Amino acid sequence: MNKIFKTLDEQIHILENKGMLIEDVESAKEILLRENYFFINGYRMLFMKSVSDRTFVPGANFRELYGVFNFDRHVRNILFKNLLIFENNLKSIISYHLSKTYGIRENDYLNASNFNTAPEKKRQVNDLINKMKRQIRSNADMHTATEHYSTKYGYIPLWIAVKVLSFGIVSELYLILKPSDQKEIATFFHVDANDLATYLPILANFRNICAHEEILFDHRVQRQIDDNRFHLKLDIPKMNHEYIYGKDDLFALIIILRQLLRKDDFHLLMQELDYEINLLNGKLESISIGKVLDKMGFPNNYLEIERIE
Repeated sequence: MNKIFKTLDEQIHILENKGMLIEDVESAKEILLRENYFFINGYRMLFMKSVSDRTFVPGANFRELYGVFNFDRHVRNILFKNLLIFENNLKSIISYHLSKTYGIRENDYLNASNFNTAPEKKRQVNDLINKMKRQIRSNADMHTATEHYSTKYGYIPLWIAVKVLSFGIVSELYLILKPSDQKEIATFFHVDANDLATYLPILANFRNICAHEEILFDHRVQRQIDDNRFHLKLDIPKMNHEYIYGKDDLFALIIILRQLLRKDDFHLLMQELDYEINLLNGKLESISIGKVLDKMGFPNNYLEIERIE
């Protein structure tokens, strides 16, 4: 069945037919045109009676719907900024360690013998080395530093090359390092090497969600983080012996960043998030802020994560 184009008037009519209050129709039409009905509509489930009853709860209004849309945008911006901080930290630490250990030329740090030599890793190692070479080659002319080193010295050291490598590539790079190298890099972040290996694909996934302005607040990743002291000390409830928050949701990302960011950076992150949550709370009328927090995977005492050692 093909989707049929809907005019702004028809989009308004659909929302009103399902019970949404729209006090300023012209303003709503401008918002739908500017922001895209499809993306605004992506937040509608918060305001619907149930999965089976797709009508809106009594009193649901367009201002609330748009408020949640903007809330998600602001949260994306806050988290993206902090994901970039960690990305820079990770690139710097990996490039420093590999350069110190294996050398500064591409033929040194991209030598297959530097990586995990397990037979089952051989193809992954060779594929990633080739991907890194392609990214460095294709993007070198786009950055002054990489172009300078390539022209003047004939090679690009890793601490310069990481500027043109994607976060996904650098995350994969960590996953194919020798266990001893993984451990040394993870030690800088005060986490276990296996935990960091679990965290990196999750961070890459959330980074892509933020970078491409996709719906973030209720996003779930495919891989769960292990139970840890944050789940326990926040007294997160369980269902069927599994924690209901902080495993594959947005709060799982917060738990990861709590461990990987500097204390000051994480404090600012939580202040900004709390501000946005309180701001949204003041805009909601037909639903509670608790419903939004539940979709985010946030326990009500989410701020206490800062005080956990």
